[in-house]
Amino acid sequence: MASTSTMRPLPVVEGTDPSKCVLDSFRIAISQKLSEALPLTLEQAFAGVDYGKKGEDFTVAVPRFRLKGKVDEIAAQVIEKFQPDEWVESVVLDKSFLHFRVNTTSMIREVLNQVNSLTHSTASGKPEYGSNDSGKGKKVIVEYSSPNIAKSFHVGHLRSTIIGAFLANLYKACGWEVVSMNYLGDWGTQFGMIATGYEKYGSQEELEKDAIKHLFDVYVKVSKDAEADPNVKVTAAEWFKRMEDGDEEALKNWRVWREMSVKKYEAEYERLNVHFDVYTGESKVKKESMDKALTQLEEMGLVSDSNGAKVVNLEKYKLGSAVVRKKDGTSIYLTRDIGGAIERYEEYKFDKMIYVVATQQDLHLAQFFKVLELMGFPWAKDLVHVNYGLVLGMSTRKGTVVFLDQIIKEAGNVMHEQMQKNEEKYAAVENPVETSMEIGITGVKIQDMAAKRINNYTFNWDRMKSFEGDTGPYLQYAHVRLASIGRKNPHLLPLPPASEIATEALAQYGHARDIAFLLGTYPDVVKTALKTHEPSGVVTFAFRLSHAISSAWDSVIVKGEEDLEKARAKMFLYECAREVLAAAMRLLSIRPLERM
Repeated sequence: MASTSTMRPLPVVEGTDPSKCVLDSFRIAISQKLSEALPLTLEQAFAGVDYGKKGEDFTVAVPRFRLKGKVDEIAAQVIEKFQPDEWVESVVLDKSFLHFRVNTTSMIREVLNQVNSLTHSTASGKPEYGSNDSGKGKKVIVEYSSPNIAKSFHVGHLRSTIIGAFLANLYKACGWEVVSMNYLGDWGTQFGMIATGYEKYGSQEELEKDAIKHLFDVYVKVSKDAEADPNVKVTAAEWFKRMEDGDEEALKNWRVWREMSVKKYEAEYERLNVHFDVYTGESKVKKESMDKALTQLEEMGLVSDSNGAKVVNLEKYKLGSAVVRKKDGTSIYLTRDIGGAIERYEEYKFDKMIYVVATQQDLHLAQFFKVLELMGFPWAKDLVHVNYGLVLGMSTRKGTVVFLDQIIKEAGNVMHEQMQKNEEKYAAVENPVETSMEIGITGVKIQDMAAKRINNYTFNWDRMKSFEGDTGPYLQYAHVRLASIGRKNPHLLPLPPASEIATEALAQYGHARDIAFLLGTYPDVVKTALKTHEPSGVVTFAFRLSHAISSAWDSVIVKGEEDLEKARAKMFLYECAREVLAAAMRLLSIRPLERM
């Protein structure tokens, strides 16, 4: 990192890391001024220094310190003692708030140098700006997406995929070891149905072309047969019973179907820039684990009989009754989930396990976690349900959407049509189909992550293809525009080392200051997201940054800047902005484009 030795050294405050987030230093400098003027420890003062609202850097709400005396008298003590220095340039009182403004020249220099060094000069060789080590030495399992093989991949799975991929990236960025897990619906009587139907409707050729779609078609046809002929269901149940009993003949086809479906999914997830470490599934949970869990529940006196079914009464926790075995003796989801969680803990010894599942399953997950807690597993407290609302109205423009690849294709087509409207630009794009696909996927993801995840939202194809307003295409456009500055000003590249760039030349531009300060807040945006599990905060940051850059184009101009020193400083600012925008996009599992 460029030398900060010219700056007055600062004390250390626990929980801060200026080597990863340089604005921590500026907050410590403000805290020092507060603790020198008031009866507060440095730590107490630091806890009161928050980011300011629009136009203010940092704000302190004086009443929060609960000091004796009137607010304005307390504030006056701070203002009287205040001396501007290379960290903080001014303080003003506004009602009961003190607004501190950091030293513009120092802030711009320190932020840009940190962005640059943590992007280009890291031990890992990868960009690390925005990341931290808070999870070092800890392991988290994130279970997400989890579609049912041979059933439609509905939009709930899409939300789970998008949010889960974000969480996996987020935990990695915070130093955790992450295991991304896809728990497939790959077991159950539906496979007895498909096996029965496959004998009549199956086609090896169709299966190889698109396993997921073909198995779904077979399932639909055989289900129709079953409505007319009750024997179909009987045959299907017998077939599945053979699978459960481990009959090789019955399992042979199922294994092939499962593997082909996973291969198809892998290719589709790759398109979405989503990667799983483990494809597991309902079929992988051992019968012994489920039986053992049930026996343990019975021995602990937690199970009672209810009309022949076995239930755990959770009324006193306001969670109703949880069925752990049906009347006919078959296991159900809950027992399977319990067995699965125990197996996972034994295998991975995780510090946390996150289930990314829709709000409709809130009760199920609460029961599931509670039962594990009652069974005495100390790790039950480390299970987390990250829930989300419904997507309304997501179908292709022709009607219903059923499969993941249809959603991806549709997103690409919508953008492709949009791009063709501008012939000149369209002609300049090297691979328009790939590019439109990438922008389309960005549109789908941003629409999903823009609001709090608990909210239901109505999906809108028209909004998705807009380059105006807070949409995915607008974000990609902002990144492409930044990437093009270097192409338009090749004489400025490669830039000299950061220590030789005259960043003080940027202090005269309000827009440059806004951009640099925003870049400095990014590591805190990441930390907050880890606390809330909300991608929306990162999306909001990416748009704020894009808008700040867009506002700067007309005043902080690179092309045609005669003064080479100044031109380089501006170029450096935009390059750093591009790196941070790209980092936020990658955290959201979006691939930043260089051209479009």
